[in-house]
Amino acid sequence: MGLFKTALIGAAVYGAIKYMTKKDMNGRSMVDNLREKAPEWIEKAKNMKDELKVELEKQRW
Repeated sequence: MGLFKTALIGAAVYGAIKYMTKKDMNGRSMVDNLREKAPEWIEKAKNMKDELKVELEKQRW
């Protein structure tokens, strides 16, 4: 049972990686799109953190 379970999980991981790296009609994959948008999301997260910090300081006083 353990060997079958491990093989099944391995096949699922392989399939997921193959799907995520598959190129579309434009020659880009999901991973490429994630890499491109990651810096933008990081900046948004930093801004949200700063806004929350200011809001918490207002509530504290």
